[in-house]
Amino acid sequence: MSPLLEVEDLRVAYGKIEAVKGISFTVEPGEVVTLIGTNGAGKTTTLRTLSGLIKPVGGHIAFNGKPLRRYRADQIVKLGLAHSPEGRHIFPRMTIEDNLRLGAYLRNDREKITKDIRRAYEIFPILEERRRQAAGTLSGGEQQMLAMGRALMSQPRLLMLDEPSMGLSPIMMQKIMATIGALKAEGTTILLVEQNAQAALSLADRGHVMEVGKIVLSGDGNDLLHDESVRKAYLGED
Repeated sequence: MSPLLEVEDLRVAYGKIEAVKGISFTVEPGEVVTLIGTNGAGKTTTLRTLSGLIKPVGGHIAFNGKPLRRYRADQIVKLGLAHSPEGRHIFPRMTIEDNLRLGAYLRNDREKITKDIRRAYEIFPILEERRRQAAGTLSGGEQQMLAMGRALMSQPRLLMLDEPSMGLSPIMMQKIMATIGALKAEGTTILLVEQNAQAALSLADRGHVMEVGKIVLSGDGNDLLHDESVRKAYLGED
């Protein structure tokens, strides 16, 4: 089986500053793959490049066998790659349900859209309770749920999640990670960027550690979770 996503020697720069320095990795169908690392490692830049928001200066990206550099960001969503961004970027004055519908803006199958909204409410019941409220009235964790639900509305073959636990309380973080685990159990393919290395590696089939734009260590999620260097650098253990 060919990888669903294949990244080879990807390089991304902001002017003369190279933020991603020739990284390579794959995501197989049904896998959860995580990128971990400190701020400035290039994780978010990588996701933004995969979703077409940033143009790379070099390397190759293939999604389901198609070279992504040919496509605009909206076309990439239509191919089946959805991005729930860092900071959520919901529309605060719109209702929760309208935010969800925006996730399906490239679709015209109304009945299936309605069905997928019901599914989003099944995954995140709090959203249904407040579906007619302005999205800006939600807590940070609830806004994260909405951002993930909106991304799922495009019926992605690959869901990219950027820092889903950032700024959340421990209880809400656990809920978000449990939801990611449930999506994994359903067979959803996920590329996860997350500063909480322990939570990310506990969920991931495979992981990659990034430092200053490079992948410096790769392995099975469980192996990295118990790797001495990873535990010292990212789990705060001596």
